[in-house]
Amino acid sequence: MTAALFLHDDLSGDTVLLAGREGRHAATVRRVKVGESVDLADGLGVRASCRVLSLGQDVVTLAVLSRVVEPEPSPRLVLVQAIAKGDRGELAVELATEVGIDEVVPWAAERCVVRWEGARGEKSLARWRSTAREAGKQSRRARHPVLTTWLETPALLERVAGATCLVLHEAATEPLATTPLPADGEVLLVVGPEGGITDRELRQLQAAGGRPVRLGSSVLRTSTAGAAAASVVSARTSRWA
Repeated sequence: MTAALFLHDDLSGDTVLLAGREGRHAATVRRVKVGESVDLADGLGVRASCRVLSLGQDVVTLAVLSRVVEPEPSPRLVLVQAIAKGDRGELAVELATEVGIDEVVPWAAERCVVRWEGARGEKSLARWRSTAREAGKQSRRARHPVLTTWLETPALLERVAGATCLVLHEAATEPLATTPLPADGEVLLVVGPEGGITDRELRQLQAAGGRPVRLGSSVLRTSTAGAAAASVVSARTSRWA
């Protein structure tokens, strides 16, 4: 069995005090024992192999035995995820994180039912970021995806320009399974809302360099399409080699 993994922001010292939520999880939920080997990650690529030195009610003291910095995979995968209602957006982030996405860009597409504005938007973005952190921990990732602030379409088009951008669209004729992919750089995967990408948005994305592609004969929901596409790209590049 692999060692349990917990999160800590600072792994630079010889010992680490795991307290708060992570300390409580380690001490009372996972019930780690003195002498047990555990891993710590900071979400930025550093993974430390540790040994439990002592236990408190909600506190665990660990000795850092070794640490490595895991490189970012190549090509870098960015999910442009249309904002979805309910928990579908958070599910999309969770699944994409588990399969290894490197960045998530929330997109305020025309047909998004929910609009992120002001404090409401910041609160929703915080939930997406928390979801990515927990999913990264669950999938034992040392490097968690970056969650940027949400973009309107004009700002997204600026991001698309010059990048390899694949727009998932049910009417596309080119399958993602055979689309040429770069060996390095950045690949953007654009997923529309439940109502789909509008014709105008599709034209704008294509004018900026986006390439419409399809996953298969079935139409996936906005919550699952990104993870499925990221899996296809990862399997066809060196990311999962």
